[in-house]
Amino acid sequence: MTGLSGSARDEVLVDVATLAADLQLGGLQDPLGGAPVLLDVRWELGRSDGREQYEAGHLPGAVFVDLETELAAPPSAAEGRHPLPSAGAFQEAARRWGVRTGSRVVVYDAVGGMSAARAWWLLRWFGVASVQLLDGGLAAWQRAGHPLEAGSVESEPGDVVARPGGMPVLDAEGAAALAGDGVLLDARAAERFRGEVEPVDPQAGHVPGAVSAPTAGNLADDGTFRPAAELSERFAGLGATDQVPVGVYCGSGVTAAHEVAALATVGVTAALYPGSWSQWSNDPARPVATA
Repeated sequence: MTGLSGSARDEVLVDVATLAADLQLGGLQDPLGGAPVLLDVRWELGRSDGREQYEAGHLPGAVFVDLETELAAPPSAAEGRHPLPSAGAFQEAARRWGVRTGSRVVVYDAVGGMSAARAWWLLRWFGVASVQLLDGGLAAWQRAGHPLEAGSVESEPGDVVARPGGMPVLDAEGAAALAGDGVLLDARAAERFRGEVEPVDPQAGHVPGAVSAPTAGNLADDGTFRPAAELSERFAGLGATDQVPVGVYCGSGVTAAHEVAALATVGVTAALYPGSWSQWSNDPARPVATA
């Protein structure tokens, strides 16, 4: 594994075979030396047993990351359900995970990267240059016959310094403007976009002018990212290319990070709206579109 060399897809994703070989060799494939830091981001909306799942079985050497407490600040109506953590809080967490200056990091989960992408995005936002998602996550690792280990892993403390600003972001006003001047993708399920259901936020619907682009459409049936040609065709069909400004939101800035990653694999840079629908829909002054 070579970190940020190679294609746009290789900068974002690492496959199981490459990671397994890299771990077996102790990172000797990498010119900088050292195996990557492995982070397990086991989280799903409506579930709170991520740590229990992790302790039952995880990639050897992987450290558990708590999305609710380590990848987000406390929720509020003003900022949304998963506001970005402060630089200080994130730095403390990343050092606890064992991330050092110059570390390579691989993140994974059990839901096709939809929660791990939040860690991928935040690490890059805070200045960690070499971060990859394990393509297919835990399921792909197990399908390949690689072992898991139980229990918890405690890493030697790292020394990484969190410097925010490494990825483009949008606030609510910026998202509203981009929906008119560029392409604003809504990564939630289509029925939430249309306003037919809303399980968690105060209003149903979407940001006026946004385009429905459910995150699940980024993945093949086996939970790996779809081939580059398919993703390029998908996003081009939605108007999202490298020729126009692109932004993404979801319910609370988690699965939208997955869409930012998918776009990055085909060379399209997209800004994340961290507050997303949970922030937008809590402000009665903001317009809401349906259907």
